[in-house]
Amino acid sequence: MKKIIPAVLLLFVCHLTSWAQQQPQFTHYGFNGMYISPAYAGITNRPEVLSLYRYQWLNYDATFDDGGSPQTLLLTAHTPVRLLRGGLGISLVQDRIANTRIQQAAISYSFHINLGEGRLGVGLQGNVNNIRKGSYRAIDEGDPNVPFNSSDSKYDVGAGLWYESELFYAGGGVTNLLRSTYEFADSANTGRGRVLGENHIYATAGYHFALTNDLIVTPTVLLKHDTETFSFDAGGRVTFAEKYWGGLNYRHQEAVSALLGIALLQDNALRVGYAFDFTTFNRDAKAPTSHEVMLSYRLPEPIVRFRPPVRTPRYNFPK
Repeated sequence: MKKIIPAVLLLFVCHLTSWAQQQPQFTHYGFNGMYISPAYAGITNRPEVLSLYRYQWLNYDATFDDGGSPQTLLLTAHTPVRLLRGGLGISLVQDRIANTRIQQAAISYSFHINLGEGRLGVGLQGNVNNIRKGSYRAIDEGDPNVPFNSSDSKYDVGAGLWYESELFYAGGGVTNLLRSTYEFADSANTGRGRVLGENHIYATAGYHFALTNDLIVTPTVLLKHDTETFSFDAGGRVTFAEKYWGGLNYRHQEAVSALLGIALLQDNALRVGYAFDFTTFNRDAKAPTSHEVMLSYRLPEPIVRFRPPVRTPRYNFPK
């Protein structure tokens, strides 16, 4: 998705274009339901805080400037809320692509419905997005086609579904339903460039196969679609004793990846993961490797302190 190099960014304010290829992508998508769908909030019945840092195309050569590698920081937190019959969650994203910085903040609510062996979440999300243009060097002073260091913020909404059971999960979401338009000044401050926030659709699924009491294999898939492109991730991981995992992943026309991780502390509350991506397509326009670090902390399930009274026929008969 992130195939925009610094030279292409100069064209953004010349005309109406789309914000379709600027959504971050993560190799740890199997651990990152909150980013994929607002319906994930609270669905596991364990409050959780998660952070992901991705350094894409390490040491990418931007020819004239340093810092051409896209870098993304994601923070999410969610918890079940029994009084709301669902869960609440928040997401914070900071994404840098060359001279452009994108910041997002979102609040999500998921309504939970018991369904079969698991639980279905129906989620809504409200978010605010900020896009900030950086500074550029103009060959011709005052060139109106060169972006000026300005920014714009807009509100938007998203929605999604998520189903979670002990063995299987599946979910998806759609972003930028309002398709807000972001406007920016040019270097001469005489015109307005525009960027259109396009819809992004995500769908994911995974299944936990128990080979032995200690060994679980989980194949996973993630589908991604916007107005211009369709792509997918497919892979799987092996988990041993609920504490150690390793896996492989393939990203369509992008890269192959390896994942490693470990769970620590009581009830495996703390999880630490690392992902390594090796670029396999269009290598001349990219750097060979990308790196991603995950850190999450899960709290125990909330305790139900007020139990309903239990009535039996025994107490309905007179003594």
